[in-house]
Amino acid sequence: MAAYRGFLLLLKLAGFMFLSVFCFYQWDMSQDKRVERIRQLQEQRKQLLREMCDGDEGVFPEGRQSLEDLSDNELKHLIVDDNHGIIYCYIPKVACTNWKRVMFVLNMSAPYQDPMSIAGDMVHLPKTFTQLNSFPRQEMKVKLKHYTKFLFVRDPFVRLISAYRNKFQRHNEYFYQHFGRDILRLYANQSDPPETEDEAFASGIRPSFYNFIQYLLDPQTEKEVPFEPHWRQMHRLCHPCLIQYDFVGHQETLQQDAEQLLKMLKLEDDIKFPPSYENMTSPASMLDWFSTVPLEARRKLYELYEMDFRLFGYRKPSELLDG
Repeated sequence: MAAYRGFLLLLKLAGFMFLSVFCFYQWDMSQDKRVERIRQLQEQRKQLLREMCDGDEGVFPEGRQSLEDLSDNELKHLIVDDNHGIIYCYIPKVACTNWKRVMFVLNMSAPYQDPMSIAGDMVHLPKTFTQLNSFPRQEMKVKLKHYTKFLFVRDPFVRLISAYRNKFQRHNEYFYQHFGRDILRLYANQSDPPETEDEAFASGIRPSFYNFIQYLLDPQTEKEVPFEPHWRQMHRLCHPCLIQYDFVGHQETLQQDAEQLLKMLKLEDDIKFPPSYENMTSPASMLDWFSTVPLEARRKLYELYEMDFRLFGYRKPSELLDG
């Protein structure tokens, strides 16, 4: 009887070991498939950029230019990490605070501290990072050729909604003084807008989303100064037809893209990208946001950001543009 019980126990142990090995094998296979899917997606994004940038000169004029045609000011969004051979082009409203945190700690000695321990305000201060435009042109070219270059992009309309919410629905004295007051005066029938943001908020006066769109579509806006970076077209910040990026991340797949990029940089064991806790503006909510924007204005806005949609593979929002 004891021998029989021992035999049953051995059978159970063998079954358990077989099941464990089988489950691990299945998990390992699914992991391999997931990694392969992510790799293929990355290749598709880069291939799309190559095809678009080599296209019609009239649609993609950057495809016929060179780095020499860009001013130093147009290259200020490219951050250089010489220690790891990395160049990051940051785009406001596309996880740039957390990527700047990562770049900040990488400039410190290992073991690297948690990126979330770095205050968000600190990474946006002037001269916090080494910018590509601080080097002579020939040295820029060498770094662009040999360093790993990456950027993260986002659905263009969702990015605009996020910029509006962040800069005009929340307290921000700088953006009120430099943009909000003029938007109220020009498009919201406020001939004498409140002097301060606090006064405007106390009175319930703020630019509407449609007012913001009117500002973007006004030809005078670009004539005075280039678009502010939070709503400047992404391709105008990072010049993907002139700079061949090694990695193109999307906000919509942020965590898996960040994980893949850190593996590509051989940093996955040294640093972790901060998790995204805040609710991101959802593409599904765009209909609500654009409900106050006339159809013709929506179509003109798409034309204004069309190159971003096409270069980075974002679907044309027909539900907003078809009458």
